Amino acid sequence: MSQTNTPLLDEVVQWSQETCRRELKSVLPKLTSLHNDSDNWNDHIRILKVITDRFLPHMALSELEDECFSKILPKAVSMFEGMIKEILHQVGGLSSQNTELCALLRNILQAMMQIIDALSTCVRHVGTFEEAPELDAIRSLPACILKVLTETFNHCKESEVVYCGRLSLVADLLQGLFKEAYCLQKALLELLDRISLDSSASEEDVSDTVTVIHNLLDICSIISNLDIALHANTWKFLIKHSLKYQSLVEEHLHHGDISNSLCDNLLVSFNNCVELAEQIKRAGLQESTQSPEYKLFQKTAKMCRFFANTLVHYIKEFKFFLTKYCSFYHRLYLHVISKFPPSLSAPTLPSALSEELNAAALVPMGALLLQLLAVRPFAEFVLRKDSRLSPEHELPQCLLLVSVLGQIHSQPEEVLQLWHTGSQFSEEEPRLPLYQALFTSFRRCCTERRVPVLLPGVMMKGQAQVLVTLHNHICVQLCASVAALPPAYIPVLERCLLNAVLQADTQTALLATDVWCFTARYGTAELCLHHVHLVAQLVKSCPAECYQSAQLGLLLRRMVFLMTPDHQMELVERFPPAEVGNLPVWRHVLLRALSQEARRRVEADVTDLTQKALSDWRNGGYKLGQVEKVNKVLLSLLAVVRVQSSPEEPCVLSAAGVVTQLWLRMSPDQVQTHPVLQSTLQLLLSISAILVKSLEPQVLHQALLCVDKVVSQKCADQLLLAALEFLSSLGKIFFPPDSQNPVLPRLSSLFAVLLADGVWLLQQHALEAFSQFAEITNHEEVISQSLSVEETKTKVVNYLSKTVNAQEDVESRLQRLKLETAVIDKHNERLELNKENASSKLSAEAVADLEPCPKRARQEPEEPYSRYIQAAESALKALQALIAEGAPDIVAPPPQWLEPRLQELRTLITNISTAGAT
Repeated sequence: MSQTNTPLLDEVVQWSQETCRRELKSVLPKLTSLHNDSDNWNDHIRILKVITDRFLPHMALSELEDECFSKILPKAVSMFEGMIKEILHQVGGLSSQNTELCALLRNILQAMMQIIDALSTCVRHVGTFEEAPELDAIRSLPACILKVLTETFNHCKESEVVYCGRLSLVADLLQGLFKEAYCLQKALLELLDRISLDSSASEEDVSDTVTVIHNLLDICSIISNLDIALHANTWKFLIKHSLKYQSLVEEHLHHGDISNSLCDNLLVSFNNCVELAEQIKRAGLQESTQSPEYKLFQKTAKMCRFFANTLVHYIKEFKFFLTKYCSFYHRLYLHVISKFPPSLSAPTLPSALSEELNAAALVPMGALLLQLLAVRPFAEFVLRKDSRLSPEHELPQCLLLVSVLGQIHSQPEEVLQLWHTGSQFSEEEPRLPLYQALFTSFRRCCTERRVPVLLPGVMMKGQAQVLVTLHNHICVQLCASVAALPPAYIPVLERCLLNAVLQADTQTALLATDVWCFTARYGTAELCLHHVHLVAQLVKSCPAECYQSAQLGLLLRRMVFLMTPDHQMELVERFPPAEVGNLPVWRHVLLRALSQEARRRVEADVTDLTQKALSDWRNGGYKLGQVEKVNKVLLSLLAVVRVQSSPEEPCVLSAAGVVTQLWLRMSPDQVQTHPVLQSTLQLLLSISAILVKSLEPQVLHQALLCVDKVVSQKCADQLLLAALEFLSSLGKIFFPPDSQNPVLPRLSSLFAVLLADGVWLLQQHALEAFSQFAEITNHEEVISQSLSVEETKTKVVNYLSKTVNAQEDVESRLQRLKLETAVIDKHNERLELNKENASSKLSAEAVADLEPCPKRARQEPEEPYSRYIQAAESALKALQALIAEGAPDIVAPPPQWLEPRLQELRTLITNISTAGAT
């Protein structure tokens, strides 16, 4: 500052307020000029204080920007930034011994506080006017203050690093600096809240408003770990300001930065909550609600809830600007859900802490999902094909899809179509139908199903809510969804159910079977008949040895229970049991499900066909090549004898005669040599276990000879299981003395060998079979002779007393299940990649058959016409609006293929009109 101007400043500071008011017009320009020309921080602050303390109070609102703010504030910001740079330059030499440098740095910090104080004076003066200020009247003020606040908060945040162990030398001033900045921001936000912009606001006003929002976003990222209240209040104002001027600023805001910052803050606060809750549990402080740890947890949970609700609100208002960020919301949802039961990665927390955490994060996730249901990119991301998640996110993904299933029924038609139909055209992002995605996700939760994880069941009137398995939980939700599903989407459901039944994972197929049976039961009797015919045809077309045969057979067995007696007879007529080609159908049907008329018809036809097959084999000279035909009829005969209650039934007597003839033809040496005879032996053993009281001792002895031969050599596990079933049934028989010598020692030997088998599954079945035999037999010597080896005896005693040899800890069991899951997954993949796999062929055969059946009872005749017309009209109006007005995220003109496609639609409409008229 020149010496000629020092007297002016010295004189001004002596003036009264009245003199300052009178000399304002002549002196203020000189002071602002001095301010801008000054390079000395002390002079700069002195002039700034004189202007703000002595002349600013006398200025009108309309004069502030042009006469004062625009001339002094930019220089003030520049000087403030220079002070911070000087601190960073000098701080390296700071120490308690270097008193001169310590004094310098403290002086700089005090000077920074004086600048903030001057800015606070400016804000207070603007606030004294009764009328709300226009933005252009104070344009420089918000921008300059926000720059100073950003620098201040950032300096405070980095203070431990900047001052590097010497923070105590300036800690008091830094604390004061932060408080001054805190108060300045509070005052500025209150001032900005008074300002109003309308639709006629200038581009400059809109730009300044957007800049304020973005600057506040930067401040939020800085202060997140400094002060909880300041952080929350800044976010509140940021969102409030964004919504206040939504129509003006929505196309200019950095929506991605704002939503991503909200997601990051939510994740940080949520993870902190989880960590604090675990610490409280380990320290045993869950009952000490007044402890510092518990109070910090509550504050953090409150911030978590705030960020979650704020994110939901922001997405609700700006969802169509946030479509590019749906992957972030998806990952956020999965991460939050993964930290709550029943996820295997969820910590075990005390109920009070868990409830607070649930209210803070889990409840808002439901609201978040509701806002995203109508957003196409979110649906495409959730339903995308061939998506693999990390193992801890597979169950959350499954629960996400279940939540969608529960919320979607109340959504508009276009949302239902988005989720239920899957991608329809090549130009669409590939996505699965919701039901198929849910079955796929359930399949991937193999470890969780085997633990098993438990979820809250459905509340029943007069009963307490119980925990249920994942299978039960999803099954109930799927059935509820089917009950509310519009008939137009039933074909999609049916295709998804078919695909799920035909895939290799047994429990997923069982879930699809449960839902399919509900669908058939909930619909008309004709719908049930149609589905039974379809499944029966698939069973008939399916090779008996493939896994699809068993899964389709189970579905058929259960559906037959749901048929009316007339429809059961219609099934018998369509697939007559007298024809060999239809036997694969009837071997799966539980005959007690049939009406008396249908049951008698099936029993008679199968018995006659078995007798005929046996006669043909005998007449053909018992050739080995004809054994396969005999095996086919034996499979169906097994289904017949399983449901017989009296040994005097004609079909039982006939079956016993067939079995006797076959046992007498069985050669133990040939059984070991020819695999087809091993299949015959397996069937004979299963049938003989049921008819054991109807067979002669010499027949049973022949059976034991064959069993002894195959057990002594390596044979298939399923044959050994059939042998154990047969051996167990022999406990019902009392062998006469003349038959005991050849039978009982062999029986004891077989039990001893099978009980010592090293395969755990066979060993378990052997223990079960032996215990059942021992419970009912009169030949107690067999028991003692079977247990001549001490190790075997110990196994049986432990089994009978339900003794657990080794108690596996929870963590070890979980790790074992995860390893076994990998083995099961690979096994299923091998099954599905097998060239002989019939699933693709079966699916193709079934798709056409799924279409023409009646879909639902109680449907009005005109309802389908109304529904399809409304859907077509809605789609065409949306296309018209898109062409006429465009969309925020679409800048390209309509594609060239659009016009030909529209012409095709015109032709289609003409054809429909012509068909309707005729």
